[in-house]
Amino acid sequence: MSWFTSRMAGFDLESTGVSPERDRIVTACVVQIGGGLDAAAANWLADPGVDIPAGAAAVHGITTERARKEGRPAGEVVEEIVTALSAAVASGIPVVAMNAAYDLTMLDREARRYGVQPLADTVGADLRVVDPFVLDKHVDRYRSGKRTLTDLCRHYQVPLDGAHSADADAVAACRVAWRIASTHSEIGNATLDELHAMQIGWAREQAESLATYFRHTPGKEHQADTVRGDWPLIPAQRGGAA
Repeated sequence: MSWFTSRMAGFDLESTGVSPERDRIVTACVVQIGGGLDAAAANWLADPGVDIPAGAAAVHGITTERARKEGRPAGEVVEEIVTALSAAVASGIPVVAMNAAYDLTMLDREARRYGVQPLADTVGADLRVVDPFVLDKHVDRYRSGKRTLTDLCRHYQVPLDGAHSADADAVAACRVAWRIASTHSEIGNATLDELHAMQIGWAREQAESLATYFRHTPGKEHQADTVRGDWPLIPAQRGGAA
């Protein structure tokens, strides 16, 4: 059985902003689907302990007031997310995350912020990640246009109901990964070990290409230094998250 016809663990976060180093988790979902079994989803709403900017609330629909009223303590939520992902990894199930370096880096920093053992430290070298963002840029490098999850769902004809809700995005990421793997033998026939290793290289190449583009585009030169090729997460700097 190929990896994409087996069980997958979709993972998605919605947050207070776009910085995985500084921003906080607001909602999260880990959903196991596929493999001929019923879907099993866990969803969380956290009180991030900081105000949720209006721009972020407009995207995912969670205001500061609602998070404070209905959200659970962020540290507890982070620990449960790490536990859920660790259980999937221990069962040999890949974590499927759109733009994984963002979500997994944010989870890592939140874990360090609240004194929770980070996922990478918990599962070590057993972590296997499938990232539709990296896969799509590899198989269709020169396609023009944006490559958000919504765009990928449209391109691969995958239904997406409730975009920017963690549960809908987590399921959609798995469906896009399935679609790419089922139509590109290089990806579908690879083992999870092989695919994970290939994505590390592809992500680095894609980052180098983006940085080169910025360096040669007037007005965007300064953005080249912000591009990171680390995948599936950016290593934490000494001192941890603040």
